[in-house]
Amino acid sequence: MPHSSAAVPASGLRHPRLTGTPEQWLTRVCVAIPTLALILFFGYPLLTIFWQSFVLWDGTLGLDNYAAIPSTPGLVTAGINSLSISLSTTLVCILLGFPIAYALERSRIWLKPWVRLSLLLPLLAPSLVQGLGLLFLLGRNGLLYQWTGIEQNIYGYWGLLISDVFYALPQAIMIIQAALRNADARYYDAATVMGATPRQQFFDITLPNCKFGLLSAAFVVFTITITDFGNAAVIAGDYRVLATEIFSQVSGQQNFGMGSVVGIILLLPALLSVYIERVASQKQFGGSSENRIPLDPAASRGRDVLLGLVTYATAAAIWAIIAVVVFASFVKLWPYDMTLTLANFKVNIASGYQPIWTSLYVSVAAALIGIVLLFLLAYGVRGLQGRLAQAIYLLSVLPVGVPGLVLGLSYIFTFNDPHYPLHWLYGSALLIALCNFYHYHTQGFLTMATGMRMVPQALEEAAACLGGKMHHVMGDAILPVIAPTVLAVFFFLFMRSMVTLSAVIFLVTPQLNVAAVSVMHLNEAGFVSQAAAFSTIIILVVSAAMLMMRTLVYYFRPNLSSGTS
Repeated sequence: MPHSSAAVPASGLRHPRLTGTPEQWLTRVCVAIPTLALILFFGYPLLTIFWQSFVLWDGTLGLDNYAAIPSTPGLVTAGINSLSISLSTTLVCILLGFPIAYALERSRIWLKPWVRLSLLLPLLAPSLVQGLGLLFLLGRNGLLYQWTGIEQNIYGYWGLLISDVFYALPQAIMIIQAALRNADARYYDAATVMGATPRQQFFDITLPNCKFGLLSAAFVVFTITITDFGNAAVIAGDYRVLATEIFSQVSGQQNFGMGSVVGIILLLPALLSVYIERVASQKQFGGSSENRIPLDPAASRGRDVLLGLVTYATAAAIWAIIAVVVFASFVKLWPYDMTLTLANFKVNIASGYQPIWTSLYVSVAAALIGIVLLFLLAYGVRGLQGRLAQAIYLLSVLPVGVPGLVLGLSYIFTFNDPHYPLHWLYGSALLIALCNFYHYHTQGFLTMATGMRMVPQALEEAAACLGGKMHHVMGDAILPVIAPTVLAVFFFLFMRSMVTLSAVIFLVTPQLNVAAVSVMHLNEAGFVSQAAAFSTIIILVVSAAMLMMRTLVYYFRPNLSSGTS
């Protein structure tokens, strides 16, 4: 998936001139349907959580929930801890992510495909898998203790920091890579002619040119970390953060008003960081030249050896965390009986494999609903201009700043209300699918809009001039070009829906559970090997989906080139 901030506002999207009433009505319908859905399944639920934050224990309205913030030690501590762990994770990810991204883009290290594959692994599993893997490696019953007898207390700040770093690092590296890839070789050639040393070129050209990419990566990491629930639920222990505090207030204490207040608190830094990240990313990519000359890195043995050591060590650590989870899924009774077995995959507790099947259904539904609504929206906004276009664009990109926990909590308040017309969705797998889709709506919309801009205007005009009706233009000119983008968005929504935890933790029930939540419950109940088995199944399903996506996109691209030449 391309980075979300690389797209331009909807008001700047190109659209062939609307020549008749049918085209105008088609545009209106294409905009109206997904916009109405955005209001019903995103805008209104957010308003309900804001309203709920003023509802007191006795049902009256007031500011007591907000007034109680300073006198709630657990909440104040959780807020300080969240800022501390998020800032620390951001600092580590930038300091570690930049040399790795530099190694991939500006060096000649070996095994670059293996490193890139390694960076995909954390994206193929729920966030809590990082924490689970660290427990298997460094916990009281982990491999390190079994091999050396050295006992480590991985729970708390340090364990959460390590797990968050490995979870957020791949995304930081991808953003920094994009910034480094944006360089123009002519600047470096001119600097070389003027006698600038490699060190001077690095500090005078490389760092200034990718400063907005670094800033963008920093705020993405900060947002991911401060809103993550999975790692904190597994490895934080007594180190409470805002994400676990929301869960405690709502599920543990049934204090929905205070839970809403915590959600609002968590929403504010996330929205602010997303806004700053988008501004930085637009500055970074907005100044790029289409006729730039790609930079071919020169050989430097010392540089490549140093960068290679850092890069290989990080990639190996990622593989170790994921591999130990897969290994644990085949262990009879971790850590007391390390005999290999398939018994953990014969789940005979709770609802068995039903959460896996539910996750598959939810993920397919989220992806199908997503590509239909996003295609309509991306097609329709091309014909809009002015304030209406800006308002729809703002509403379309706003979900990226809303943490999954906050969105899931807002769904409880909205769809559990018997007076709400869509109350019948509450407790259904379809509602979970919709929640997952709107959780990742922004990324899907910007990707679809980018793909829509790739449709040659001349191709649409030619089809229309030859007497083609609207469905002919759509089928012969638009769909063949945008097919790879539609496929990419479908599989992106499917894969993220399979692994997401925070957005659905409040929506599951004893009768309706999903795989990622089952992993957490199994781990909490002490069935760590079964939790590892569920994680392994999720990783296999998402990996298969990624391979299928790459195969299908590769298949459609030759047709695209031949069909538009």
